[in-house]
Amino acid sequence: MFEASEVQRLIEQGMPCDFVHIEGDDGVHFTGIVVSNEFAGKPRVRQHQAVYATLGALMGNEIHALQLQTYTPEKWEEVRQDLDL
Repeated sequence: MFEASEVQRLIEQGMPCDFVHIEGDDGVHFTGIVVSNEFAGKPRVRQHQAVYATLGALMGNEIHALQLQTYTPEKWEEVRQDLDL
């Protein structure tokens, strides 16, 4: 079982991010927001795959689910006020 903070650390270590926020209280199911310039020009599925790649073999094993919202820094500036973050 993993803490949300560990999942967040792995994502931040695995790719350049402007903002990462991961939540989850059961150790296997997580939700999160990841903001990275790496997402520019990529469809949402490729953005999510880039995040999952930072977690490697943990995805689908120790980490059963990770529900993501991914944004470029520009898009994040537009939506962050609505999310109150």
